[in-house]
Amino acid sequence: MRIANLDERAVFVLGEDGAEQAAPVAGISGGRFGPDLPQLYAGWDTFTTWAAGLAPEALQEHAFPLDRALLGPPSPAPRQVFAVGLNYRAHAAESGFEAPEHLPPVFTKYVSSFSGPDTAVVLPAGGNADWEVELVVVIGRTLHGVEPGDVWESVAGLTVGQDISERVSQLRGPAPQFGLGKSFPGFSPQGPWLVTPDSLANPDDLELGCAIDGEEVQKGRTRDLIFSVPQLISGLSQTVTLYPGDVVFTGTPAGVGVGRDPQRFLKTGESLTSWIEGIGTLHQTFVEAE
Repeated sequence: MRIANLDERAVFVLGEDGAEQAAPVAGISGGRFGPDLPQLYAGWDTFTTWAAGLAPEALQEHAFPLDRALLGPPSPAPRQVFAVGLNYRAHAAESGFEAPEHLPPVFTKYVSSFSGPDTAVVLPAGGNADWEVELVVVIGRTLHGVEPGDVWESVAGLTVGQDISERVSQLRGPAPQFGLGKSFPGFSPQGPWLVTPDSLANPDDLELGCAIDGEEVQKGRTRDLIFSVPQLISGLSQTVTLYPGDVVFTGTPAGVGVGRDPQRFLKTGESLTSWIEGIGTLHQTFVEAE
């Protein structure tokens, strides 16, 4: 099942390969579910049980062409946003760190940086903006002290994310400002929709990558995460309580600009395409600050 945020309304996504259609959750359910996404996540188990019984024709009779320009982040108003560093060994190495043995570094990205999948992003003046494609998890149940084996059944779904990072403000002293350096407007594009784990052949092994103007700069597989989705969510839940709709960026593979020799950063006029197998693509273009 795929769910999208279409102009702040929850919709089912039908079709493939640029011919996607949207079917409104609120209309099909007679107002029982939706239209807003936070309400959907708050009752995720009840919603998915109901949705599993829908006949395809019930969806199709409400369907209309999906306009990607109206898509927003699949979970637009989470209580909490978690981001994770150094969760791929090759990325830890290119960043100059040892791979974490316990829970990897955890920080936050602020909701004000959220956007949908197809956007123009303003590059901060005097900065060095970098790319970080990531698998993003949306939580479907309240979790605390959950075991890894119980995580996937508590995940609402997966989506594509970019943890765009402004390295000057992130890394200048006296201590790094990870959250602020990664939370300029538009620095957390997500989408194009949420895909439930049962829709993927193996949600623990997905290809992900990104390209600048068609040149591939990152490519990896989520099977290479040091802390898999179940381990990561379980680890977070040992300290904090996770709530339905919470968003977790799971880490980026090697190939970021700051780790290159010479270093490379995003420039005005460039386009960034990010993808994850079985989920979809993001498209960002970069414009100069006025």
